Amino acid sequence: MKIKQLLITCSLLITGYLAVAQTTTPAPLPASIDRGYIVKTGEQAPDDFKLVLADGTQTSLKQLRGKIVILQFTASWCSVCRQEMPHLERDVWQAYKNKGLVLIGVDRDEPLEKVQHFQQEMNISYPLALDPGADIFGRFANKKSGVTRNVVIDKDGKIVYLTRLYDTQEFASMLKVVDALVNNKTASVN
Repeated sequence: MKIKQLLITCSLLITGYLAVAQTTTPAPLPASIDRGYIVKTGEQAPDDFKLVLADGTQTSLKQLRGKIVILQFTASWCSVCRQEMPHLERDVWQAYKNKGLVLIGVDRDEPLEKVQHFQQEMNISYPLALDPGADIFGRFANKKSGVTRNVVIDKDGKIVYLTRLYDTQEFASMLKVVDALVNNKTASVN
């Protein structure tokens, strides 16, 4: 009799957990699964660097405080980056650029001419920044790990979401987080 009660209790707990899990915004991966990141969600984003954009202008995370910022780490040789970029252009940049969001592609260790050609070839309008020596990348992830990453930073400079590679489910989860941030629905952002 006790085993039957235990099985029923476990079954109810699992059913309840699954019901809740299906109705909430997916959380970022646990900190124990770092995927090459040296930063974690909930931490302040490193902001002790300048972003030199391909058009020659400069900015920094400190200057962008008060805006939602997405740093997309990319490179022209990265096929997965190329797969993700049209989605970032359409679903993030075009959807939210006039709503307090800044998306900057941080191109890993490529010269200006190559970055400008890459931006034109990909037909993206969001800005690309230069990252000589992958120094900016190295503030967020181990330099030996790969690109195709998005770091979502809230208006206070806190990291709220991290992606790796281009996974449609993870990208959809990131979009939910971005939408919640833009629309001040902080309750659904983990």
